[in-house]
Amino acid sequence: MGLAHSDDHLIEFLRQAGLPDAWELLDDPRWVEWQGGAPHEYDAGV
Repeated sequence: MGLAHSDDHLIEFLRQAGLPDAWELLDDPRWVEWQGGAPHEYDAGV
């Protein structure tokens, strides 16, 4: 879907994909694969 730069961006991507309860999915590895750093740390890949 794209590259998220914050949890809010990620929530919007998931919402656009039809997942209205996206906040509950952020820490579920079946839905979100965190790459380049720890979960919720968006500056790690910079």
